[in-house]
Amino acid sequence: MTQKKNVSLQHIMLWVLQAAVAAVMLMAAFMKLAEPISRLAASYPWMGQASPLFVRFMGAIDLLGALGLLLPGILRIRPALTAWTAAAIVLLMICAIIFHVSRGEGAVTGFNIAVALMAAVIAWGRFRTTPATRPAG
Repeated sequence: MTQKKNVSLQHIMLWVLQAAVAAVMLMAAFMKLAEPISRLAASYPWMGQASPLFVRFMGAIDLLGALGLLLPGILRIRPALTAWTAAAIVLLMICAIIFHVSRGEGAVTGFNIAVALMAAVIAWGRFRTTPATRPAG
């Protein structure tokens, strides 16, 4: 019974983390896809210095990340995609950290580190608990 409670608690905690990271990714997606570049550049200088197409592309990536964290589990279609999406978000955040550090903006990477850590926990948990992601044997 205790083992079942632990699995259930882990499942709930993973869903809470998935919802939190998905909310962050959705806010970032909406900002990058819907806001005028000039307004974004006032708060985030890199967005004014990068190609508008790149900023919009990153918004689409953020949107796909949010959907990938939620839809497979909600729809119960290929739930293993959640683990892979979380792993991809870790990689995305590592790229964002490298990008910001290369621009001398290391002070703003705390957010990326936090999201990467949460996504890493999601990936670890879902790889462990989703049957299609566990190694055979």
